[in-house]
Amino acid sequence: MEPRTVAALAGVLVIAVAFGVHHFWAGRPRAIAVPPVTRAAMSTEDATSRPSGGPPDVARAATPSASASGAVLVVDVSGKVRRPGVLRLPPGSRVLDALTAAGGALPGVDTGTVNLARPLVDGEQIVVGGPQAAAPSGGGQPGAAAGAAAAGAPGAPGGPVSLGSATEAQLDALPGVGPVLAQRIIDYRNQHGGFTSVNQLRQVTGVGERRFQELQPLVRP
Repeated sequence: MEPRTVAALAGVLVIAVAFGVHHFWAGRPRAIAVPPVTRAAMSTEDATSRPSGGPPDVARAATPSASASGAVLVVDVSGKVRRPGVLRLPPGSRVLDALTAAGGALPGVDTGTVNLARPLVDGEQIVVGGPQAAAPSGGGQPGAAAGAAAAGAPGAPGGPVSLGSATEAQLDALPGVGPVLAQRIIDYRNQHGGFTSVNQLRQVTGVGERRFQELQPLVRP
């Protein structure tokens, strides 16, 4: 072969080898670099997945007991109950709740004159089996105010009720009396010219021995 031909074949061979090497190098698999996950991205994702209105941990920390701290009703239950004393009850409690917390009324005690459904007022006193104490200022307790008025009028404040001059409302406020018996006491007073002794109360229809024992320390002639 002529030298020119050999040189041409060698050049073609070199070009073919170079093309093959380039094609192989370009077609090889390459590793793709994955960008690192930053803390900021994770925080953003967590924030979008949480419900609006603040972090859930803070919402769980606000328990009802913490929000209602200090909201307690303090009342004094006295009279004819099993466990008289100062009680602490939750807001919205009623007289029935206070009576139950005090162990209930003693056997034979008439609670018909006590409004068990009345909401309690902080600082009030509940007297079972006797005239009700005056309600705290702003309490707005008609039953307690009537009981206090009956106990204090006529006569010294907080003294016994006068059978000779008490009105029907004042007699009605006494424990176990009611409007019917109050009118009978007034009728007896009008028929006999008044009361000269508390013992005359036994002669009024409807006043038995047990009721007389309850009323005796609360009234006077």
